[in-house]
Amino acid sequence: MKIVTRMLEDEVYEATNAAGHAVQMDMRSADKKQAQSPTELLLSSIAGCGAVDIVLILKKRKKTITDFVIETTGTRRDETPRRFTDIHCKYIITSPDVEEEELNKVAALSLEKYCSVAASISSNITFSVEVRKP
Repeated sequence: MKIVTRMLEDEVYEATNAAGHAVQMDMRSADKKQAQSPTELLLSSIAGCGAVDIVLILKKRKKTITDFVIETTGTRRDETPRRFTDIHCKYIITSPDVEEEELNKVAALSLEKYCSVAASISSNITFSVEVRKP
C-alpha cells in the first residue's frame, strides 16, 4: 500500500492513494481550518475500521442495524510528541435485536483482533529521506 502526500500550503496537505482517492489534512488554527488534522484522521480511522468489523460480524449473526454512530475521543500528552495516551470509542447502535452485551463483545473483538488501524498504532515506523534540487 502506498500513499503520496503533497504540501498544498504550509499547514495543508493532500494524501492520495494508488486509486487516486484523496483526503486533505489541515493543521491551521480553528478559524481557518477546512479539513481534519492528521491526529483527527487517526481517530476517524480507528472509528471507521472498528465499525466495519462490527457491522460485518453483526450482519453475519443476522442482526438488523438501523443506525450506527461512533463517538471517538482521544487524550493527548501536553509534551512533544503529543501522542495519544488514551483513545475511547463509544459505539451507539440502533437495532431491534442487538443486545448491549453482544455489542460489547463484538466491539472488543474488533479492536483487539481485527482492526488494522488500532493494531498499527504500536507498529515499528521507519523512514528514509531524499532531497531533490530544482
